[in-house]
Amino acid sequence: MGRLLVSVRGPNEALAAAQGGAHIADVEYPASALGTPYPLNIKAVRDRLEADGFRGFPISTNIGEDQPRRSTACQAALGVALAGADHVKCGLAGLDLKAATYLGRNLVRSVKEWFPQKKIYPAVFPEEEFSLLLDPVKDGPALVQEIRCDGLLIDTYRKDIGKGLLDYFNLEQLEEFVGQLHDLGKEAWLAGSLTRDDLTDLWQTGVDVICVRGAACEPGAGLERFGEVQAEIVASLVSTIPRA
Repeated sequence: MGRLLVSVRGPNEALAAAQGGAHIADVEYPASALGTPYPLNIKAVRDRLEADGFRGFPISTNIGEDQPRRSTACQAALGVALAGADHVKCGLAGLDLKAATYLGRNLVRSVKEWFPQKKIYPAVFPEEEFSLLLDPVKDGPALVQEIRCDGLLIDTYRKDIGKGLLDYFNLEQLEEFVGQLHDLGKEAWLAGSLTRDDLTDLWQTGVDVICVRGAACEPGAGLERFGEVQAEIVASLVSTIPRA
């Protein structure tokens, strides 16, 4: 069965996501594609969930979309794992397959050395300036196989141009991508300005995790991704997941 990840700004939204039935609380600051948070906010989310009866609830976060230096990227990945994230997303925007493989290997090694049970998910993007260097669907499975991470996230980089994941890929392409990752024993994660209606179709690809932010927010309560996550809206999104 697929899992729903809801991106949250802090402890209150994380609790709403958990109460609504989400499977992963993703700590972020939604001003950019992935939205890098402060480590103390990750810890605050962990502490709040545990205090309110959600001990062991999976938490994810990210180290940003772009990695200007290998050393600082590895430090950041290790830091957010230490702060309490179970799943670490690492943006590889602007890298070709060779460069992404080199950096990815180092990211995976850095986190697994201290936290072997924590999981690493590179994030790749479909916009032309990125996909000309590394095509998420065509090159993504090879990247995953080479760096021995736990899966791959496809997300959109630009959230302000009115285009979502399904403006770049059709369902057949995404289903093939998911199948290739599953053949490798890895997880496929999908994101990118997705709506509730999108979820119904995307689950049919066999995707492991669908990631949302705006779709889980109260309509009209804020500027798109800066609305407030609501438990009842999360529950409605969770209800789209097909039951085995």
